Amino acid sequence: MRPTFESAAEPEIQYDYVPIKDRDEAERPREKLLKNGPGVLSDAELVALIFGSGTRIGGRSLSAVELGQAVLRAYGSLAELARRDAKSLMRTKGIGPAKAAQLVASFEIGRRVEGATEEERIRVKSPADAAAYYGPRLRDLKREVFIVVLLNTAGIIIGDYTISEGGLAGSIVEPRAVFEKAILEHAASIICVHNHPSGNPEPSREDIAITKQLVEAGKLMGVPINDHLIIAGRGYTSFADRGLI
Repeated sequence: MRPTFESAAEPEIQYDYVPIKDRDEAERPREKLLKNGPGVLSDAELVALIFGSGTRIGGRSLSAVELGQAVLRAYGSLAELARRDAKSLMRTKGIGPAKAAQLVASFEIGRRVEGATEEERIRVKSPADAAAYYGPRLRDLKREVFIVVLLNTAGIIIGDYTISEGGLAGSIVEPRAVFEKAILEHAASIICVHNHPSGNPEPSREDIAITKQLVEAGKLMGVPINDHLIIAGRGYTSFADRGLI
């Protein structure tokens, strides 16, 4: 059944039509976005900004926000709305060719940006991939830095963060600091990367001890440590390649 705004379920929203331009500035989607960013807008307000104007349905006027509310109620969610083509959207009362085209174009922009972002992400298939990406950032530093790299199930880097930096204690890290953000970001696995400013690629006893501790913690947390890389000069050491993980 195609969505309609004349269904029995519709009266749950009582429209008291006030044009957006006549509303308080704090209630206008455009002004809210410009002041506080898009995160403060509801789904209906985001759709309203795409529409740009309201409409008339069955002899009554709806503002752009009210039209957005009605459309989302009819389709159930933004995700469902995004799956529709222009012809499908135009079967919905209040959505003509212009508004249908605006919706389809907006969702297509989102899909293309997401697709481009996926292609640009770094996939780690081997220690060499991680070393090639992080080596330039670390090889010439005069201080020791420890980076936690988060991977998704496809081995793509979804983020990284520095948890320690400084002199001789730069590689001394606590498991909690390593796994805290990984759990928040729903990472599937982790690679640890740190540098040796001395240029010596050999892991120290502290490096080995800390890595073993992190590997055991990863098993308990359900977020395995895939590797620990030491960047030293133009080269690197992989704990996985060495059989230390």
